[in-house]
Amino acid sequence: MQKSIDSLELGVFLAVLKSARKEAGLTQVELAERLGTRQSRITDYERGIRRLDLVELHQVCKALEIPLSEFVRRYEKLVDDGQERIDG
Repeated sequence: MQKSIDSLELGVFLAVLKSARKEAGLTQVELAERLGTRQSRITDYERGIRRLDLVELHQVCKALEIPLSEFVRRYEKLVDDGQERIDG
C-alpha cells in the first residue's frame, strides 16, 4: 500500500473522530470523563499519536452516542472521495 494512501486514510479517520466529538457537543475533557480516562489520551487519539483498536473505537462511539456503523460509513465515504481525487 502506498504511503500517501495511508496518510489519507489516517487523516480521514482523525477528522471523522474529531468531527464526531464536536457534533456531540463534547470537549476532550468531557469525552475523557465519559470514557473514564485522561484528556491527554483523547488528544493523542485525535492527533494520531495513539491508535484506537476496534474495541476502543466502539467505546468512543458509544460515549459520543454515534453508532459504530455510522462512524465507519462517514469514514468510508470520505476515504472513497479522497481516493477518487488521487486516482483522478
